Amino acid sequence: MKVNIINLEKKKVGELELNPEVFAAPLRSDVLSRVVHWQLAKRRAGTHKTKEVGDVQGSTKKIYKQKGTGGARHGSKRATQFRGGGIIFGPVVRDHGYSLPKKIRKLGLKVALSSKLAANQLFIVDDLKLGTPKTKELAEKILKLDIHNALFIDTAGGSEENFLHASSNIHTVDFLYEVGANVYDIMRKQTLFLTKSAVSALEARLV
Repeated sequence: MKVNIINLEKKKVGELELNPEVFAAPLRSDVLSRVVHWQLAKRRAGTHKTKEVGDVQGSTKKIYKQKGTGGARHGSKRATQFRGGGIIFGPVVRDHGYSLPKKIRKLGLKVALSSKLAANQLFIVDDLKLGTPKTKELAEKILKLDIHNALFIDTAGGSEENFLHASSNIHTVDFLYEVGANVYDIMRKQTLFLTKSAVSALEARLV
């Protein structure tokens, strides 16, 4: 399938043949859901913690004798039923991440790219060259492209340095290197822009 290549002025500068295996995959929302859930689970800090009985400060001495008091039998003032006592089965520090098959992760990225192309929200740009790393220059080009929020993906070591610095102050624009392309960031933005080199790298990675 052929698509137009544009520049940052929104002018056509050529055409590019896309690999249908990567950009025309069946649109499966179940795969997207699994991959996004996996990504968000990995991002969780897992630092929530409550004090259990062994973590509460206090004496371990039996608070009163076992029998003869007319009250319930207790062994520790740090037990959960007492004020200031430990929490039973409370959250502990742990890793929320889990494993997801590599085939599913790869398929998820294909589906995300294909869904953007099917919705006419994927554009191929020749490069991301900017004369200066100033936000004002990029903001003018974004205005010409008529986009509300977008993700730009390029390969490292190209012409993206000025673009990377200029886009850091525009909250509606995100930038990623191809190696960091992921389902969550692609789907959370309305429009996706790929450079020609990024397309080649993604096709080599996913085929």
